Amino acid sequence: MIFAETKLSGAYVIDIQRHEDNRGFFSRVFCQNEFSSHGLKPVIAQANVAFNYARGTMRGMHFQYPPLAETKLVRCTRGAIFDIIVDLRPESPTFLDHIGVELSADNHRAIYVPERFAHGYQVLEDNTETSYDVGEFYAPGEEGGLHHADPRLQLEWPLLVTQISAKDALWKPLAETLNEVRARMLVKEVAYADH
Repeated sequence: MIFAETKLSGAYVIDIQRHEDNRGFFSRVFCQNEFSSHGLKPVIAQANVAFNYARGTMRGMHFQYPPLAETKLVRCTRGAIFDIIVDLRPESPTFLDHIGVELSADNHRAIYVPERFAHGYQVLEDNTETSYDVGEFYAPGEEGGLHHADPRLQLEWPLLVTQISAKDALWKPLAETLNEVRARMLVKEVAYADH
């Protein structure tokens, strides 16, 4: 695997290394040792799949609060998505910054989402499927979300939103929730390397 750290410390875009022959190719997409050597948590508590019927569908922006904050390894296995993650670590120099990356069945790319990040994506093709390996069990009482069109975040989605869940459409803007997010996401004694 090829690990490329993003401008958000601890968040990686992961490309595969193909071993090709006349049949096609083989590649490893997860290895505890490789993840650990990059300082990532190689724990999978749940493996999830999401299927999306329509281009333009929005999922997100989701997170869980500590002590049940999740890591995620997200990959698109059919079709394509535009994936965005937002740094919600108040002590981080990139607090509230984001990155976006296209994940598709063709590019085989994945994104590693650290704990205390919001995650969401928009579907770029009909009949798209994504897989998530998640480092913590789903805890409804600890879940939170950001509105995908929050003006404070300035997230740029490639398409008009055609489908969104009622829950995702009702996430409040940061203007109303920032103090709670900041207080509940703060973890003491975390150091960030300068990049």
